[in-house]
Amino acid sequence: MKLSLGIIGLPNVGKSTLFKALTKQEVNIANYPFTTIDPNVAVVPVEDERLEKVAALSHPEKILPAVIEFVDIAGLVKGANRGEGLGNQFLAQIRETNAIIQVVRCFENSDVAHLEGNINPLRDIDIINTELILKDLETIQKRKEKIKREAQSGNKELKSEFNLLEKIEKILNSGKLLVSELSEQEINDPILKNLFLLTAKKQIYLLNGPQQSISSELIKKIESLKSEFFVANLSQNPQLTPLIKKAYQTLNLITFFTIVGEKEARAWALKKGTPMIEAAGIIHSDFQEKFIKAEVINWQKLLEAGGWHKAREKGWIATEGKDYLVQDGDVVVIKHR
Repeated sequence: MKLSLGIIGLPNVGKSTLFKALTKQEVNIANYPFTTIDPNVAVVPVEDERLEKVAALSHPEKILPAVIEFVDIAGLVKGANRGEGLGNQFLAQIRETNAIIQVVRCFENSDVAHLEGNINPLRDIDIINTELILKDLETIQKRKEKIKREAQSGNKELKSEFNLLEKIEKILNSGKLLVSELSEQEINDPILKNLFLLTAKKQIYLLNGPQQSISSELIKKIESLKSEFFVANLSQNPQLTPLIKKAYQTLNLITFFTIVGEKEARAWALKKGTPMIEAAGIIHSDFQEKFIKAEVINWQKLLEAGGWHKAREKGWIATEGKDYLVQDGDVVVIKHR
């Protein structure tokens, strides 16, 4: 499963600085299934001390953490939805990501010009989010036009979709983001998911500047958008591990582990509430197609037992079927044909 966050913002707000800092933490992508990575994609490990402890039981040759991709998307400007500054190309890149990190400039620096002439984080957030809204309106209107005739002629399925699109259009026309107005269930509706709407993506606002530059008004605005924020003065090489963990949480991810004898111990990122059959497919497509059962134990119980074979002797390893919902911290062995 490829998990990615798009880094967006106006020009000269610190996106490139953030990306360079993330790139320093890159892992060897050759060990991962998505090995062709563009220059603007950083594959960043998610630190997890549980993996190290689980690996210590078998001393494998390789220890592979779960990873997230961070995609550096060139600076958006007013009119990006109409193609200004190659905006359509950049907005298309955002569509492919699972969530968004919006970098907001809060620092003063006369040597770094601001596109709008002065520092105003509240305004900048509105500029970016307006571009996302306008692009989503374009997507909605195109889809409505395509299905309108059949929806009005009695196709119940398309009529239902048309009504949903009108509801979404009303929200967007009011200047609001879908992620702050709709429930998780509504956002995960197959109709919306298939449209890859930008304003339905969760956002983390990275406030780039010293803590004293962050106003309470700015925090209240982000909270009103039902989003997370992270304060980092990127010019001072901040510790970004908390940001990576926040991104992991924003994507609603859990971690499960696999051990392949002395060869490999690995952490895998997985959406919370995912059944075992899908987790098997993340490890290898053959495991999903030829799945028989899974053997599962919590990582702490495995450590307590002192290893897999000892845990089996104690009867602590459970046998689970394809519908079992994988839990955070599960250590899994897939049995397949």
